[in-house]
Amino acid sequence: MDKAQLTHLSKFLSLHLRHQPQELGLTLAEGGWVSVEELLAGCARRGRPITRAELADVVADNDKQRFAFDATGTRIRAQQGHSVTVDLQLPPALPPALLFHGTVAAALPAIRQEGLQKRQRHHVHLSPDEATARRVGQRRGQPLILAIDAAAMQQAGFVFYESGNGVWLTDQVPPQYLREL
Repeated sequence: MDKAQLTHLSKFLSLHLRHQPQELGLTLAEGGWVSVEELLAGCARRGRPITRAELADVVADNDKQRFAFDATGTRIRAQQGHSVTVDLQLPPALPPALLFHGTVAAALPAIRQEGLQKRQRHHVHLSPDEATARRVGQRRGQPLILAIDAAAMQQAGFVFYESGNGVWLTDQVPPQYLREL
């Protein structure tokens, strides 16, 4: 499968594993997991048949590691970014002292006033390094990188989670914990 096909399939899977599982006849189980067989059957019913090998390629080759198989390889889930109700069953984790967030200049006035908000998602997504935050910010234009004082947030009682692909999650980041780089 070429890069364009991988990207298209990744977006299709993101839509259905994070936002619209019901469109494929899926119900997310505890942890956000769905049976691989049910997913493949749902894709075929929807007119987008996917082979097990193609699915494995998307999981293995996605640059952001958006998806994961369970230890048995019989279930799959999106690592984070859900807008549907799901408990990913991630344990609270001690974050690094600094985390990062990539955005664009147009979002900065609201961020300065409200901080980072989860909006329709379950958590705010934070990157462990500037390079990752830059890649995230580039999706919408010239990236602007924010540093988050995660150590101070954690000491103030904010809870952090680390998803399986290294993305850090929290409910919000108030403005006083942000600085522009």
